[in-house]
Amino acid sequence: MFLKKFKKSIFVLLLLLTIIPINALAYSDRIIAGGQNIGISLKSDGILIVGTYDVNNTSPAQKAGLKKGDIIKKINGNSVSSIEDMATEINKAQNENIEITYNDNNKEKNTTLTLYKDENNIYKTGLYVKDSVTGIGTLTFIDPETKKFGALGHEIQEQTTGEIFETKDGTIFASKVTGILPSTDGSPGEKKAEYNKSDTKGTVDENTVRGIFGEYTSKINHNKTYHVAKPNEIKKGKAHILTVLDDTNVKEYEINIIQINDKNQKTKNFVFEITDQTLLDKTGGIIQGMSGSPIIQGDNIIGAVTHVVVNDTHKGYGIFITNMLEEAEN
Repeated sequence: MFLKKFKKSIFVLLLLLTIIPINALAYSDRIIAGGQNIGISLKSDGILIVGTYDVNNTSPAQKAGLKKGDIIKKINGNSVSSIEDMATEINKAQNENIEITYNDNNKEKNTTLTLYKDENNIYKTGLYVKDSVTGIGTLTFIDPETKKFGALGHEIQEQTTGEIFETKDGTIFASKVTGILPSTDGSPGEKKAEYNKSDTKGTVDENTVRGIFGEYTSKINHNKTYHVAKPNEIKKGKAHILTVLDDTNVKEYEINIIQINDKNQKTKNFVFEITDQTLLDKTGGIIQGMSGSPIIQGDNIIGAVTHVVVNDTHKGYGIFITNMLEEAEN
């Protein structure tokens, strides 16, 4: 549901041959729960090939051994990080052959790409490329001590490749919900939203299977904080999610936790069902853009919404909050 890096510190105090362990985790015991709708923009770590096309019945990409999912890192020996960089280097080339350095499944390779003229006598690469992705999601938490944030609870994928989007950096920014396309069984709905890229809320450092993480740079209001629940503190039964269904209004909606899974799983740590009739009437269940909505049980923040059960959209999966916080430290 798209609408896809910090170190542990261990401090040991030695006093009169007595070893006193101190909390090995850098995140706070109490954190601010999010629920706000956010816009997300990630820049690719290189230039991602998302497709290829023929030029005059010839495939330049195929002849060069390039394919969807490869990431271009250099052209003619010069590093490139944007489509603009790529165009500049190609225009500087003195002939029809350009040298490409690229990553194929994290292996660096080199090839020669031959440019071909189309019917308008314009040179073409035969490559469809992308250098960024933009979308919406939900902010999960802000650690008031470290200023780190987490959102989504799962990775951002590039839609055409279906692979995790390898990012160099990114931003989160203000967003408001303008409408809802409800879910039906077999067809998850989505939030319709607008965003304002000029109203930046934070910088993104990493895109991982447990969410996106970075530094919250906007002013942090003195919101209520919640105790960080360990997996063994989470119980089946009543809980709530915090999310936005209209404009920027974060509201609380009731859910029921029906299954708690193996704590060693990376993401789908528990199963819940929506029981709040107001939410069901408006959304039909879980919808895209709800990913990252924090889940509260009593005075504890226990996790975040990650996935919908497609054939029963009243149900979904959640990730343990500790898994997200630990990922934020790595």
